[in-house]
Amino acid sequence: MITFDEFKRIEIKTAKILDVKNHPEADKLYIIDIDLGDEKRQIVAGIKKYYTPEELVGKDIAVVVNLEPALIRGVESNGMLLAGSSNEALSILTLDRDLPPGSAIK
Repeated sequence: MITFDEFKRIEIKTAKILDVKNHPEADKLYIIDIDLGDEKRQIVAGIKKYYTPEELVGKDIAVVVNLEPALIRGVESNGMLLAGSSNEALSILTLDRDLPPGSAIK
């Protein structure tokens, strides 16, 4: 369990997926370029089994933006997309209405 104050420290924003590339060192990973409104970032996500690049480009997603950068198989990731999963299914969290990239998720 975490406290409400700890939860409030997690910064989640909307992002638009701009580009998706295969990770050169991992079969299950994508390198994803995102637009956060005031900046562009790169994240690495293990969703290759569930989505093609064409399905992802243009989607508006939810991203945790205040994580420390992580080196994932030699590629820096600057955030984490949010997804739900159950057994062999996975679904990234997307927006049901248009919001500008970088909008706060509360």
